[in-house]
Amino acid sequence: MCGIIGIASNKSVASNIIQSLKKLEYRGYDSAGIATIVNGDIDEKKCIGRVDNLEKILFKNPSNGPLGIGHVRWATHGIPNQANAHPHSSEEVSVVHNGIIENSSELKKNLEKKGYKFKSQTDTEVITFLLTDFLKKFDLINAINKTLEKLNGSFALGIIFKKYNNVVVGARRGSPLAVGYGPEENYLGSDSYALKSMTNKITYLDDGDLCVLTSGKVEFYNSKNVKINKEILTLSNDKHTAEKGDYKDFMSKEINEQHITAKTCIKEYVDQLRQDINLYNFPIKPEAINKIVLIGCGTAYHSCVTAKYWFEELTNIAIEVDIASEFRYRKVIFNSNNLYIFVSQSGETADTLAALDLCKKNKAKTCSIVNVVESSIARTSEFVLPIHAGPEIGVASTKAFIGQMLVLYILAIKISEVRKEISKSNYTNKINELKKLPDLIQNTLNCQDKIQIIAKDFLQARGAMFLGRGLSFPIALEGALKLKELSYLHAEGYPAGEMKHGPLALIEEGLPVVILAPKDKYFEKTISNMQEVIARGGKVILISNESNNIISENVRFTLKIPVTDDLLTPFLMTIPLQLLAYHVASLKNCDIDKPRNLAKSVTVE
Repeated sequence: MCGIIGIASNKSVASNIIQSLKKLEYRGYDSAGIATIVNGDIDEKKCIGRVDNLEKILFKNPSNGPLGIGHVRWATHGIPNQANAHPHSSEEVSVVHNGIIENSSELKKNLEKKGYKFKSQTDTEVITFLLTDFLKKFDLINAINKTLEKLNGSFALGIIFKKYNNVVVGARRGSPLAVGYGPEENYLGSDSYALKSMTNKITYLDDGDLCVLTSGKVEFYNSKNVKINKEILTLSNDKHTAEKGDYKDFMSKEINEQHITAKTCIKEYVDQLRQDINLYNFPIKPEAINKIVLIGCGTAYHSCVTAKYWFEELTNIAIEVDIASEFRYRKVIFNSNNLYIFVSQSGETADTLAALDLCKKNKAKTCSIVNVVESSIARTSEFVLPIHAGPEIGVASTKAFIGQMLVLYILAIKISEVRKEISKSNYTNKINELKKLPDLIQNTLNCQDKIQIIAKDFLQARGAMFLGRGLSFPIALEGALKLKELSYLHAEGYPAGEMKHGPLALIEEGLPVVILAPKDKYFEKTISNMQEVIARGGKVILISNESNNIISENVRFTLKIPVTDDLLTPFLMTIPLQLLAYHVASLKNCDIDKPRNLAKSVTVE
């Protein structure tokens, strides 16, 4: 989940590396570091914490080399300290790494026998010393290949050398890596977002690829050490969406612009004139689908659970939902009439990509729902449905969740229509209701003032609980996750009907309990479950689109959301929960855009 950058140029690169690292901090912020070639030697500087700390070091002691690499770390092997910060350098080589080397302990023992002294607890330092060792016997490319052959696990690497002091080398296996092209300089980065301030010309490395950058050219090699050509993509300019503007932080911006996300997404998929959903070149005929398997992690997993209810309501297709990190370790029975849908904001989530690779090896039909259309998951899957949310910078996902749910809902409606499992009139009604959603989301955002008052009740709490039934259940899971991510307060989401099967024991005097109770077929039963909570001293925050038939006595707060089609209520239920997590975290002075121990793109298993 770390972020790497490399630049080969004819001028000083430190400033551009720092600016790129700031953009990559969403991938990790335990430590930061830079290495450049200065007067023929490797000049390494690194620190604990944020890139700002590294920038201060460079201000006092500049590093003016024309070639360099940089790194922001999310700790895996080794605690977050300066010794474990990247780059890891010998006298001959400096390396930055995103990924995990699974056989590092074995490699370390062998290198120690040869006399190499390790300074860190990381798995990355073995790469540095392997390269150093092989460079004694082989030329650059062969030394790199010999090193890579020794590594088990995943990696994206950026490497510079004392002897070969005009090149930056990149290599990829499992973890994402991109190359950017500029005038008289070339770039290496974990993703296009880090490179966009310098170029919009991008090439993505595939697994096994190696690249050699100089200021004037880029050469690519495949896993067989054969020189290859790679496609150069021109990226769209979405710089305005990647800036905070007048907002305090990215998450506030991303929450408050979710109606725009919804409007953009609907515009992309709904033909306004024909009152139809556009879905061309789908990898499997909807009529032939026996089963749909929805796969994701974290927030993306919650969008999958929500979609299960939609598909089951609208179609007769069997639906499964799988956590990506578990999927490929189970005995999966593949079928040519099954459709496997992979959901990921970044499109680089390691567990989800691994599950996708397994499906591809078994010739399964695959579809991805991603925010980054140039990502590994998008490029690997047969069919891509972008969510059109624009860059999401805040680590805790908000607008991407809305986008993921929207695309899944739109897909469910369309598949139902093609399979003739929904009437034409009902199909048209669903589309009409869908088109109203952006305005309803915008109206729901008006609850922010009340949410700020509610948030104060969570400051002294030891935990919180989120309860819902049916479509509200996965939203309860997402609400609990957001509160955990942002405020570090323990929270759990449960199906309200499961309370009496154990979780009721957690209810104590003053415990905040968020009840999601839209006026649907579960409404009366959910209200009954709410009374069970009240009877045991729970402090209830009720969120509903119904206000007439609720006994509000002993309910601490009631929050009313707009009325819409039952199937669309998850979108409106989500907004108050995002705002609640945001304001609790704000009151606790937490770092909202960069919660502790987390990273935006989880590119390690």
